[in-house]
Amino acid sequence: MRLKIKKTGTYRYSKKYLKLIKNAEACVYDVAIDSPTTHAINLSIKENNNIYLKREDLQPIFSFKNRGAYNKIKNLSDKKKSYGIIAASAGNHAQGVALACKKLKIECNIVMPVTAPENKLNSVKRLGAKITQFGENLAEALVKADEISKKKKYTFVHPFDDPYTIAGQGTVGKEILQDGIDYDAIFVPVGGGGLLAGISAWVRQHKKKIKIIGVEVDDSACLTEALKNNKRVLLKKVGLFADGVAVSQVGKNNLDVIKECVDEVMIVNIDEVCAAVKDIFEDTRVLSEPSGAVALAGLKKYSKRISGKNLLAVSSGANINFQKLGFIVERSELGENREKILSIKIPEKPGSFLKLAKVFGKLSVTEFNYRKADDKDALVLVGIRTSSEKSFIKLKQKLRKLKYKFSDYTSNEISNDHLRHMVGGRARLNSDSGSIERIFNGEFPEKPGALLNFLEKFGNNWNISLFHYRNIGSAYGNILIGIEDKNSDKSKLIKHLEKSGTVFKEESNNKAYLDFLK
Repeated sequence: MRLKIKKTGTYRYSKKYLKLIKNAEACVYDVAIDSPTTHAINLSIKENNNIYLKREDLQPIFSFKNRGAYNKIKNLSDKKKSYGIIAASAGNHAQGVALACKKLKIECNIVMPVTAPENKLNSVKRLGAKITQFGENLAEALVKADEISKKKKYTFVHPFDDPYTIAGQGTVGKEILQDGIDYDAIFVPVGGGGLLAGISAWVRQHKKKIKIIGVEVDDSACLTEALKNNKRVLLKKVGLFADGVAVSQVGKNNLDVIKECVDEVMIVNIDEVCAAVKDIFEDTRVLSEPSGAVALAGLKKYSKRISGKNLLAVSSGANINFQKLGFIVERSELGENREKILSIKIPEKPGSFLKLAKVFGKLSVTEFNYRKADDKDALVLVGIRTSSEKSFIKLKQKLRKLKYKFSDYTSNEISNDHLRHMVGGRARLNSDSGSIERIFNGEFPEKPGALLNFLEKFGNNWNISLFHYRNIGSAYGNILIGIEDKNSDKSKLIKHLEKSGTVFKEESNNKAYLDFLK
């Protein structure tokens, strides 16, 4: 999805940032580097455009956040510094604040969600900050930080909604223009909007022809919602896989600047982000965190429509949670639209596998899942790596010609998140009791005691016939649950699940479930 922004044509809000960014230069380099720009050669060839990466992943804290945090704290009055600093963050802003306070010898307190990645917690501790863990997301941590700030008189440093923070991030924009490369478009990740506001304020007023494009993840697109509604919107829920941009409401100062200076905002999904992590690694040998690859994911979508252009994405962070690597590797092929998932029916007799394998020829088979279900036919779930959409179309044509019945599950969430890890089990329910199995897909919080808490709320009146859950290193993981239902009133189970505190969607008619698990 792309949303073009009808700019105001004035610089009422952004004009003041020219001076603020110039002033910020005097102090940000106490803790930051003028990060290099890398020409992504492999990606440039693949995308038929000249693609560059602004390497904020090489900062001392492996994120751009040290710029804004230090600029804000450095410009506080001595009195406010003496009170001590408090901030709320899922990780990168916390490191920026902790580094600034260590450099300036100021007391530092950080409120971090209980879901904050362990590597970021450890980094903040090493920098000498005192940590309070509270809430499941940044919004809850912010409320707690504000409460502590008022109670103990600490000076609060906001992660993005502050002119000095925005100006500190704006030094990235000044450096981009000093590269000497004539960019056609710059892509910037969006969480609360601090980096996008800072970069766009400088670039728009110095190089009006450069397109400035913000990129959001679809499960935390607070800027898109604000622009649609022409006001700041508080999202009820945000996904935290890309925790560095998992923000429920864009900043007020940030939105004012964005409306004046940014051309459009676009949305990417998690699979596309995973593919961008892989691309950054292949060109730099650096493992980006998911939020650090968001801008490149947007650039890649944009580049499909053009060629020969100079495009830059801000690689904004490399504080990756190691637990996420398996999931990123698995989903990167889907994000590239290279791996396809097919359910294919074959005769249940010797030689069927070999015959099907010959159909694939030299195509790379990434996985092959099967278990005998009856004596006549079998369904196999096959992962195929294709070189292009055209080669996949040819494969499907070949399967049809040979009279194979198949379904494309590439975009089936149940298949991608669960089925490919659990093919083979089928429910054997007592038909005399009138039981049926109902399947629900939901999100499960990844925190100590979460499973026990859910099961206690679920109780003992319903029998669980299937359960699958995978930890992907995020704050929430997808779960698939099967429940035996004997009631004629099907709303009773729905009402019972609503009391569990976990949001579920019924998937009893999902074709992947019907083919392999029912």
